[in-house]
Amino acid sequence: MEKIGKILFTEEEIKERIKTLGEKISKDYEGKEPVLACILKGAVYFAVDLTRSLSIPHILDFISILSYGPSKETFGVVRIIKDLDINIYNRDVIIVEDIVDTGLSLAYLLRALKTREPSSLKVCTLLDCPGRRIIDVPIDYKGFEIPNYYVIGYGLDYKEKYRNLKYIAILEE
Repeated sequence: MEKIGKILFTEEEIKERIKTLGEKISKDYEGKEPVLACILKGAVYFAVDLTRSLSIPHILDFISILSYGPSKETFGVVRIIKDLDINIYNRDVIIVEDIVDTGLSLAYLLRALKTREPSSLKVCTLLDCPGRRIIDVPIDYKGFEIPNYYVIGYGLDYKEKYRNLKYIAILEE
């Protein structure tokens, strides 16, 4: 039976880091209106708080990909199960991700979205876990780098549980 382990980042630490990311993105996209492509479901909490920290106009849209099953291991197979509603041709797009670990899902999504010819395509992730990386992927905005742990909270789940935690913790079994 799994349980909540050590807290890696408190609610306050997450808020502060997102504020900093929002300021950086606002500066980088000054005079523009980027599309924030939030990857469902894990990045919802992050994307909502990130948009609140932006001082520039932006569009929030959602995309859902399937890369994980009911266990903690990735299938290595990814597919889009809910596409963006907006046409991103010639738009500045920022993919908003909860965690980049193996890079398989993000690499797939970057390839898929590049075919739509956005004027720019960047990645903003709350968590980066380079210890699990299989494919090298570009990360333009990063909240925190974490060791190779399975983490939960602040949108990250285990079997659809723990998303609502206001902090990020290690899942223990």
